[in-house]
Amino acid sequence: MNYRHHYHAGNYADVFKHVLLLQLIRAMQRKEKGFLYLDTHAGRGGYDLSVPSVLPDGRAREAEFPAGIGRLWDAAGLPPGLNDFVALVRRFNDRNGATGPELKFYPGSPWIAKLLLRPQDRMALCELREDDAEALDFEFARESRVTVQVIDGYTGLKALLPPPEKRALVLIDPPFESKKEFADIARGLKDALKRLPGAVCAVWYPITERARTAEFHHALLELATPTLFAELTIAGEALELKMKGCGLLMLNPPWQIDREIRFVLPALREQLKVDAGAATACGWLVPEK
Repeated sequence: MNYRHHYHAGNYADVFKHVLLLQLIRAMQRKEKGFLYLDTHAGRGGYDLSVPSVLPDGRAREAEFPAGIGRLWDAAGLPPGLNDFVALVRRFNDRNGATGPELKFYPGSPWIAKLLLRPQDRMALCELREDDAEALDFEFARESRVTVQVIDGYTGLKALLPPPEKRALVLIDPPFESKKEFADIARGLKDALKRLPGAVCAVWYPITERARTAEFHHALLELATPTLFAELTIAGEALELKMKGCGLLMLNPPWQIDREIRFVLPALREQLKVDAGAATACGWLVPEK
């Protein structure tokens, strides 16, 4: 694995994913009963944005967070869902000793979840890179409700489900280095739902080729599970970008979460767009007639 998320920490795709993850966790917590948050590709947990990213050839890589969380950091008039997210990032900055109003640290999905979990909730983090797993272990060493597994995330789905709580929120956010990643995700979801049919599963995916995205959506219909999708593209077809957008699929989504997501998506589009062709979409996967 060559992928290092530090290059992309806090970019528009991170913001999109984490805003929706926050909403999913809040929705899970409407019930008093605890649940397991399972992150299959956890990364390092958090990122110091002041540390420059360096490419393998030694050249500095341009930071991506100014066009992501940087646009929300001091923005006025944000809707509650985005204000809640920015407040969470500020808490993470304060926790890490940031001084003043400057944005310096960005939480990955493990810390987004950890800052929200209640005493009755638990967290299991899977990370295959040993150095990133070691960083996670250090971050959460004193947290009795957090476990770190140095295993492939898809193996983690088999090993950790079903949990004793019989409730789970699963985040699958792979690096998409493999050409068979979509197929691996579909198999992983099948395994997860076999072990816990009611598991809430969220899958982040890049939008690079619409044909591949449509094929992936179609494959998931075979799981016969209620599936909601939300997507954001930051530019139109006229602008050439390697990745113009991303999406989040939610299987067994919490009740009425689609209304909350539809409310926040337009604000995300306006804050993160690159040109007027930016767009959002949210709907249910249904078989073609």
